[in-house]
Amino acid sequence: MIQLKLKIDNARGFVSDDEIKLFESESDLQRRKIYDKTGAGNDFLGWVDLPGQIDDSLIQGIEKDAARIKSDSQVVVVVGIGGSYLGARAIIDALSGNFYQMQSASGDHPLVVYAGQNIGEDYTAELLDFLNDKDYSIIVISKSGTTTEPAIAFRLLRKHLEEKYGEEKASERIYAITDASKGALKTLAGNKSFKTYVIPDDVGGRYSVLTPVGLLPIAVAGFNIREFVNGARNMQEFLKGEEDLFKNPALLYAVVRNILYRKGKTTEIMANYTPSMMYFTEWWKQLYGESEGKDQKGIFPAGVNFTTDLHSMGQYIQDGIRNLFETVVRLENPKRIMEIPHDRDNLDGLNFLAGKRLSYVNKMAETGTILAHVDGEVPNLEIILPEINENVLGELVYFFEMGCALSGYILDVNPFDQPGVEAYKKNMFALLEKPGFEDETKEIKKRIKD
Repeated sequence: MIQLKLKIDNARGFVSDDEIKLFESESDLQRRKIYDKTGAGNDFLGWVDLPGQIDDSLIQGIEKDAARIKSDSQVVVVVGIGGSYLGARAIIDALSGNFYQMQSASGDHPLVVYAGQNIGEDYTAELLDFLNDKDYSIIVISKSGTTTEPAIAFRLLRKHLEEKYGEEKASERIYAITDASKGALKTLAGNKSFKTYVIPDDVGGRYSVLTPVGLLPIAVAGFNIREFVNGARNMQEFLKGEEDLFKNPALLYAVVRNILYRKGKTTEIMANYTPSMMYFTEWWKQLYGESEGKDQKGIFPAGVNFTTDLHSMGQYIQDGIRNLFETVVRLENPKRIMEIPHDRDNLDGLNFLAGKRLSYVNKMAETGTILAHVDGEVPNLEIILPEINENVLGELVYFFEMGCALSGYILDVNPFDQPGVEAYKKNMFALLEKPGFEDETKEIKKRIKD
């Protein structure tokens, strides 16, 4: 059995069981397209069976390299953008303490930091300054090795590493996760003898967290990747074996969100009440935004962190345009216990909460917010997690991946390509006068001048 639960009770005023039943044949058709690999983008369906196919030798190799990195590095820089870093960061942040980035780089595992996810000059310069007196290694992630943001960051970091350790020793501290046989990074890795791992050809970046793209950084950060994979495998097996629409949470989630979309609920807000889950929301936003936002349609994925954002975005969600629905990630059992103390003077009037846990107050805020938003015509879906650990997060990742693929097919888009991402790159390359873009450079300079 799986631990994750999907609850749609607070959407039933907007979506009826009869409406959901109308999707039974449609959802079964789209489900078969995934498992039979006959739908659009079927050459990128390697993630579907991936959890059950992960070989123990791969896990052992990753664990061995993670141990090596831990032994010689205070810091590890993960170089990547989009799916090449968001999944790993989502899991690492969720499992780590809320202030782990502030710790000194001298714990029992390296501090994981990130580069190549932006082109911020100050960010990159400050990162190199931070690394000057640290022993560090690099995990660089790119199928091609030519994606602009990570390629620039890696060039700067490799130069810094080589100046620090010498070219040969530096090469021993670089781990490349890339294509099996082609691309600039694969060629460089071969020339410089970097340790390499493969990104499978049939797994796209935003679906790649269960490949070495996610597993190596997660292992380096000190977490149990076997349990993470096991959680994903449990969810994989459950979803494949459960054909009942109302009992298959990924299928039900995909159907309900599409019904809401057809009723004008065009923005989905992921809300969580657990600060460490912020980057999980960022991963989810990329997964759904890049998968569904095409052909002039798609549900817009947004995220809020409650109760913090109840004092800002909460006003809009409650009273703004009624094109919203929420998906709330609910945590039943936090890791720590913190009770509110009794205060003799009670000037803040909080003694009525004395002896209560913060999680109890948080849960009442959560429940009260859901009820208020539903009363304000914002449907709410709830994804309930018993706790945050590697196994549960493995379930959650695979649940969202399958839900995304199903939802994209119901929406009648290819959930595995991203043609719109290339538009900004074309303009950027033209403005930078990249060789091969001469005609585009002339045209865009004319547009700017005009």
